Amino acid sequence: MKGGTLLHPELARSLATLGHTDLVMVTDAGFPIPADAHRIDLGLLPGLIDVRDVLKSVLAGIFVEEATFAPELKSHHPRLYQEVQQIFTGSGAVFSSTSHETLCADHVHRAKVVIRSGSFEPWANFALVASTDPFAWFADEDVTVLPAYVERRARIRNREVPDLS
Repeated sequence: MKGGTLLHPELARSLATLGHTDLVMVTDAGFPIPADAHRIDLGLLPGLIDVRDVLKSVLAGIFVEEATFAPELKSHHPRLYQEVQQIFTGSGAVFSSTSHETLCADHVHRAKVVIRSGSFEPWANFALVASTDPFAWFADEDVTVLPAYVERRARIRNREVPDLS
């Protein structure tokens, strides 16, 4: 058994297939997942497995440049919003928002993988944009680092806390 890595084989395999800009959805237990979606169902009982644990596990396996969620998370569920900020601190990801309806009608259909948690919480649905390692891809001194990577590197180095504007 390997230590320090994801133990769930399907989740580990799915995250390994991601490329830059691929979309991953991490959802609560009630999110409408299309029948043809690549679905990884981690929900066992109400609250198990928690969406926070799923987000932490995904971030341990991939780089994320953007996390999109409904704006109500910040205004209507501030405790979860603050916990999500903590989870993403130092990841280099930025926060953006879109309506819950757009997450359901658009993002979930574009997702390469949808990971369902057991969370019974409102606004606990996240669309994550996969990225590349902002340090490894521009490690050669003869290659110009793109501005977006300079900014992400700074957010990681400074352990920046993302905020939804």
